Amino acid sequence: MTQRRILRVSGKDTRDFLQGLVTNDVSKIDDGLVYAALLTPQGKYIADFFMAADGDDVLLDLDEAQADAVAQRLGMYKLRAAVAIAQTDLHLHRGLGKTPQSAHADPRHASLGWRMYSDTPQTDDTTDWNSLYVTHLIPSSGVELTPDSFILEVGFERLSGVDFRKGCYVGQEVTARMKHKTELRKGLARVHIEGEAETGAAILADGKPAGTLLSRSGSEAIAYLRYDRATGVMKAEDATLRLISKS
Repeated sequence: MTQRRILRVSGKDTRDFLQGLVTNDVSKIDDGLVYAALLTPQGKYIADFFMAADGDDVLLDLDEAQADAVAQRLGMYKLRAAVAIAQTDLHLHRGLGKTPQSAHADPRHASLGWRMYSDTPQTDDTTDWNSLYVTHLIPSSGVELTPDSFILEVGFERLSGVDFRKGCYVGQEVTARMKHKTELRKGLARVHIEGEAETGAAILADGKPAGTLLSRSGSEAIAYLRYDRATGVMKAEDATLRLISKS
């Protein structure tokens, strides 16, 4: 399971500060966990995370590999805002089935269960999260989510990770334009795969570049595809692929 780190954002300006930076509406944390991303001014992905209310503070649950860079960027943006960004000793607990007290439903998809934050590490999680991610087209940081990603192409609207009514945030203009003025021609898709191919392998359709192979679980995988070429049998190294569904 990907290692996570929990950051704490505190101070009287916390919510207004985050509201001007992230893709989702911070006020929704009063009703549960909120999934969001931090973008460049050009609308490209920097990091994704969950936000949870902890009293007047906001907890950010994010990939360990991104935590330092996110903390640094938030520090760069805060200027004179009354905000502090600090590490915590909290640990993520995850599971399926009935949501425990103090846990939050994962907002991306009902099949992803719950998330909870505790002072002690989790030792009993045997869930095959990768299989669930592939089945439900859930992108992962460092694989489907990269610095070249536009969040609508990787399914953030479907995953409840972006709010188009909240007002301005960094990267909002590009994201809104993609939503309202263009038809997405590229994006994530679930494919059936037979044979061997490495993550990151180029996908060809009739000999033409059609996309990239990403996360795999058994005979299914996530791919980033040009939708107009994702027809019939496609190839990636020694594997053959067929489209199952688009994001």
